[in-house]
Amino acid sequence: MLRILRTLAGVVFLATAAASTAVGQPADGIHRLVLYITEADIAKMNAVLDVAANVSRHYNSLGEEVEIEVVAFGQGIHLLREDTSPVKSRLSNFMQSMVNVTFQACGNTLDTMERSEGQRPPLIEGSGEVQTGVARLMELQEAGWTLVRP
Repeated sequence: MLRILRTLAGVVFLATAAASTAVGQPADGIHRLVLYITEADIAKMNAVLDVAANVSRHYNSLGEEVEIEVVAFGQGIHLLREDTSPVKSRLSNFMQSMVNVTFQACGNTLDTMERSEGQRPPLIEGSGEVQTGVARLMELQEAGWTLVRP
């Protein structure tokens, strides 16, 4: 009877450990977060940057790795526009200090802005571009990234 209880306890322990690993820690040990912004609102832009900084610092304090990607589309592109970003200075400093955070602009949104403005909007140095912002969100979520809209 004691042997059965020990075996059962071992099985419960292993199942609990496996469940906590599956839920709490990615298989490769790297946490992944994708944030997105769709509005040209300075408060929302600052919220995205605040969340990215807080999550980065949290995992850094635990000695764990985290990758964060910010995807901007629609009016949220103004976060990354060299000529219209109300948080340009903060964003430039952020990109230098938070190297685990990347910023992507939606190419479809940029195409639309280019047609209406007569030229392609310039992006803040260090920003990237993806063809379709929403498709990028889907791809990352399907790959196991956590999707959050601050």
